[in-house]
Amino acid sequence: MPRTDASTPLKHRGGRRSPKANRVPEAPRYSVALPSALARQVEDYADTSDMSMSKAIVALVRLGLESQEARKREFFNKLRKNLASGDPKLEDKMVDEFRALILGH
Repeated sequence: MPRTDASTPLKHRGGRRSPKANRVPEAPRYSVALPSALARQVEDYADTSDMSMSKAIVALVRLGLESQEARKREFFNKLRKNLASGDPKLEDKMVDEFRALILGH
């Protein structure tokens, strides 16, 4: 049976790209190991939120990242306000808070 134009791959027709090139790439997948106590907390969250463990982990990671960004915004707003005062004790306190924010202590 002769090939028709419809069965020719797209990349061979007029220089167009193949259908695979137009696909949206899949999200990367990761495997994570959670300590058993934390895994139980995530399971409890998933149960109370009526979602899968995977979706619960995604939600909790998203909340954590948003919380971290909010802490940074709050700190820099406070820093901007307090630097105008010129008080060395206040500046030392802000440096300590900044160190804790950056290093996570």
